[in-house]
Amino acid sequence: MKLFNSIDKKTKDIIKNIELVVFDFDGVFTDNRVFVFEDGSEAVSCYRGDGIGLKKLRDMNIHIKIISSEVNPVILKRSIKLNIEAIHGVNDKKVALIRMIDKLNIDKGNVAFVGNDINDLSCMEFVSLPMAVNDSHPDVLPYALYRTINNGGHGAVREICDLFENVNSSV
Repeated sequence: MKLFNSIDKKTKDIIKNIELVVFDFDGVFTDNRVFVFEDGSEAVSCYRGDGIGLKKLRDMNIHIKIISSEVNPVILKRSIKLNIEAIHGVNDKKVALIRMIDKLNIDKGNVAFVGNDINDLSCMEFVSLPMAVNDSHPDVLPYALYRTINNGGHGAVREICDLFENVNSSV
């Protein structure tokens, strides 16, 4: 089974220097579907294996954050369970990303952003390692240095975490 898309030496070198990985939520952690119940509440579907993958990033001392434009309490509930700081209801993701970078005192050259749709492009264009899940909107894919094999909500986050572990363990 093929675990990763092929990546060049330049991308591997960028991965080795990443100190912060920021994820969009809907379409990255989820399969981009929403279940709406009679009372108006919503539910989404996530991949359980992401938690183990995210622990790998933390074990490598890589900061992990979520930025979402969607306002949904499920984002915060899931991020708490995964032990990740998340902000939601963000109008300008790039401004939020810059604040995160400044607060952590990290150079933007050491930041990865994982997105799936056009509202992620400003962040993807800003960081040194723009990444996209396999089923991203076609307008996003040309901006990604790495495209996952797995779709959002179906192991894409875990794949990225495993990729970081694989590249960093081959140092």
